[in-house]
Formats: sequence, C-alpha cells, structure tokens
Amino acid sequence: MAADQIAHNVAEIESRITTACQRAGRSRDEVTLVAVSKTVEPERIRAALAAGVKVLGENRVQEALTKMPELAEYDVQWHLIGHLQSNKARKAVECFAAIHTVDSFKLAERLAASSDELNQRLPIFIEVNLGDEASKAGVTEADVLPLCEQVARLPHLALKGLMAVPPFLDNPEEVRPYFRRLRQLRDEALKTGIVPASFTQLSMGMSNDFEVAIEEGATFVRVGTALFGTRQYI
Repeated sequence: MAADQIAHNVAEIESRITTACQRAGRSRDEVTLVAVSKTVEPERIRAALAAGVKVLGENRVQEALTKMPELAEYDVQWHLIGHLQSNKARKAVECFAAIHTVDSFKLAERLAASSDELNQRLPIFIEVNLGDEASKAGVTEADVLPLCEQVARLPHLALKGLMAVPPFLDNPEEVRPYFRRLRQLRDEALKTGIVPASFTQLSMGMSNDFEVAIEEGATFVRVGTALFGTRQYI
C-alpha cells in the first residue's frame, strides 16, 4: 500500500474516532489510536508515523526488536498487544512502553522483577477472555478481580486497566455487549478499591468495531487492517 493511501487511512480513522467520541459525549483526547504494525514492514510504518501515528502495537517481541532500530528516529511508543510468554518478560520490559496482555500472576511477577532490575515502572493491562474462546488468551471474568488484586500489590507495575479481544462478528453492534462488560468489570474493580484510582483504561476495539468500542468507553483502540490494508504475513 502506497504512503499516500496510508496517510489517507490515518486521516479517515482519526475522523471516525472523533465522530464516535462526539456521539458518546467524550473528548477526542480520551482515546489513543494504537496502529497495529505486526507483519507490517518499516516502510509502511514510516508512512503512518509521518501521518501522525504516535503508538504502535506489536504482537511479538522478536518482530518488534527487528523494527525498532529502523524506526529509531521517530518519537513513537511501542505497545505489546500479543500474548507474552514468561521467559520473554525481561526483553519485553526493555523495549515496550506498555503491555496490554498480562493474563497470569506468574507473568506479572516476572514483569515486576524485570522492571525492578531496570529501575522503572511498567504500565500493564489485564487481558480478559470475554468470549471464553479456547483459541484466545486472557483470564476468565471470574478471575479478573482476584488477579487485579494480586497484581496491584506488585511494585514496579502500573496497573492501568483491562484489555480484551472479543469474538469477531460481522455486525459491530453484536460486539457491543462484550465491550460494555469489560467496562463493567473495570468499574467493579474500582468500586471494590482493590485497584488504584488510575485503573481507568480500556484497551478494546479493532478495525471492524472500534467506533462501538469508543461509545462503550474504550481508551485505546487497536487498528491494523483499516490502516495498513490486508495483512501480509512475514
């Protein structure tokens, strides 16, 4: 996909985000666009960054590490939005500004230990498997609050909120109940007092349904196909 087309796509997505925020009575500043750059080569990523993208989302640590040096001249945050194995925790802490996919206390402990060694505080999200899909990572709804309570006690981690990848459905309206449920889980955690007051973020919504996600409270939307086109696996 040509650079001018990517720039056009960024502008269109920004417009759609703004309109969705207006419908929901929210400020545009409340929503961060995460450009999903997994399997996207640096040349196309550069076009998105030149068009104003500030946050990139990668699924795999190793793939991100190959791209970061080539894009070092840009002021960009890298977020991990794919499943993370505990044995790669140290490397993930070294190179990502936030991790959206914490789904076990073991992983959280590894991330906290690595953050301690590196003398930093890592923003993280708890991933929830809202559809109970065997093919997807994430904790069950029943385990969300217990895990949040455990993770909130770990030093060197900043527990920011919840993340989910709901079932893919052609009609975005059919996904709305999943987004609403994630927001309810966040609110329940805040109400109980087991999480810090800064536990306000919701990472939810992708190319097919990010506008509905925004209407239901998303603060991070992860958009790939609508920005870069159909994914070319590398």
